[in-house]
Amino acid sequence: MVNENYDPNEHEEKVLDFVKSEPCGRVTNRYVREETSMPAERVDPALNNLEKAGWVRRLTRGFYELVEDPREDI
Repeated sequence: MVNENYDPNEHEEKVLDFVKSEPCGRVTNRYVREETSMPAERVDPALNNLEKAGWVRRLTRGFYELVEDPREDI
């Protein structure tokens, strides 16, 4: 379930924007780190928080896909 009231922090926003920019909407945490130059200490918690909010889904360990950014519906 997507938490429409979730307010991503700046690191989560950057990760979310990157995931949304990928044609298939799927990324690994390592790929996000490499392409954005963000450290694991920022990327991994951001993906975890976005998963808890229901905005991304973890398919397997370290592999995520975009579910929805509910702010786009506004």
